[in-house]
Amino acid sequence: MSKVIFEKECGCFKRSEHENHKEYASKEEALTQALELAKEMNEVFCKKHCFSVVEEGNDIVVKVDMN
Repeated sequence: MSKVIFEKECGCFKRSEHENHKEYASKEEALTQALELAKEMNEVFCKKHCFSVVEEGNDIVVKVDMN
């Protein structure tokens, strides 16, 4: 099992339907989902933050930086 973990939950994330610490059957599935989420969040959210994806052990972390 691998988790997709959001480093910080900005206001847009909290208002979205996405959930933090979501588990997936494989690391590959978690990575795919995290990359799709980061892309969507960079395109749709308020543009105050920039989202990127990094692997940390068996988990995938979505990093949040200010634009």
